[in-house]
Amino acid sequence: MPLRLRKTLKRTLFALFGATVIAGSLSACAGRQGHGWGGPMDAQRSAEFRVKMVEKVGKKLDLNDAQKQLLATLSDKLQEQRKALVGSNTDPRAEAQALVAGAKFDRSRAQAMVAEKTAAVQAKSPEVITAAADFFDALNPAQQQQVRDFMQHRGGGWWR
Repeated sequence: MPLRLRKTLKRTLFALFGATVIAGSLSACAGRQGHGWGGPMDAQRSAEFRVKMVEKVGKKLDLNDAQKQLLATLSDKLQEQRKALVGSNTDPRAEAQALVAGAKFDRSRAQAMVAEKTAAVQAKSPEVITAAADFFDALNPAQQQQVRDFMQHRGGGWWR
């Protein structure tokens, strides 16, 4: 395999993995907003959460209105990605338990689940990447450095 193709493949896989991690993180966080024991967040609470997140990040980075709008767009695209990953499944735990319910692990069902999630990520990732790039590119160098510092230290209470 040529080096250039290998690098492109690696970048694509890292982007896909990153989008999946982000969407999964949002999904995990979103499920805990309703009450202490988790559960899905309704559309209204999800929208309220995203507005609060944009305001909080906006204050931390001292964003102008145009930058806040780009951040809101990124948030919306991530939410769409999360919904696409969840799909029509209302009980992911039951779906996972069904894989081991029989005498043998249901490989074909597991592969179908992976294919469905991969297709969802592939379909929505370009929009998420574009929104993330538009937001980051709109930041001034000091704001970009704040984002890099946050990512370097894995948060370290920055969002609090």
